[in-house]
Amino acid sequence: MADNAIRSSREFLTDVQDEMRKVTWPDWPQLKNSTFIIIVFVFVLALVIFGMDTVLRMSLNVVRSLFGG
Repeated sequence: MADNAIRSSREFLTDVQDEMRKVTWPDWPQLKNSTFIIIVFVFVLALVIFGMDTVLRMSLNVVRSLFGG
């Protein structure tokens, strides 16, 4: 039982090592460009969520004021 687990673990780690050799890693300019795009996307998404939150909050305040709340 334990021998089989050790053999399976060793085989798994060998497979992981083989797959990691096949990976094509990005070069430095490509990595910087991708990082910049992600940061811009996250910033824009945060602005959109902030805007939606503000509009929803203001709308709920108007509805609440209509009903005397």
